[in-house]
Formats: sequence, structure tokens, C-alpha cells
Amino acid sequence: QVQLVESGGGLVQAGGSLRLSCAASGSIRSINTMAWYRQAPGKQRELVATLTSGGNTNYADSVKGRFTISRDNAKNTVFLQMNSLKPEDTAVYYCNLAGYRMSLNWFDSWGQGTQVTVSS
Repeated sequence: QVQLVESGGGLVQAGGSLRLSCAASGSIRSINTMAWYRQAPGKQRELVATLTSGGNTNYADSVKGRFTISRDNAKNTVFLQMNSLKPEDTAVYYCNLAGYRMSLNWFDSWGQGTQVTVSS
């Protein structure tokens, strides 16, 4: 079982910054992809950013130039640095990690979600 624990959400004024963290624990051999999603009230969950084991990143157009996804391999942790936040960034943010357990079985795990609220 691979468990993810998120932290770093909160309330911030427009133009401010927040840094989300997602730490994975369990019997992990490798993490192939790391991603952040978000879901605003009444909307579908959307992909915000991805980071592959090779270091390739991809961002939603709405966050390009403002958000940065990064990882700490030694700690099996993924981060989302969010700058120049806007009220439309308000959502519950979820991390998603996929890879292999030590048993060589594939895992695809989700964090519990962390609320980000941006006030105008």
C-alpha cells in the first residue's frame, strides 16, 4: 500500500503564493509520474501539472508561468509551487503518484486533497 499525505493548502489573497507538498510512504521501488489535479466546486477534476521520472513537465494553460511542479526523489515527495494566485485557482488540490512497488506491482495512488482558497 502506497499512501500519500498532502499539506500546504490554505487561504491566501490574490497575488500571493502557496507551496503544496505530497509525501509518499510505503514499499516504493520507483515513481514514474507525479501529478497535481484540482477540483473546484461544481466542476470536474482537472489536470494542473505533471512531472515524469525523466524530468519532463507539463502544465495546464491556465497555470503556465505561475505554477511549478518539482520533486525530492530521496523523500518521495512532490511539490507544487503556486505563485501569482488568482481567485479562479480556488479548488481542492489532489496529488497523484504512479509507479512500482518493491514487489514490482504497479501502484496509482491519490492524496486526500488539500483546500486552496484565493480571496480577491
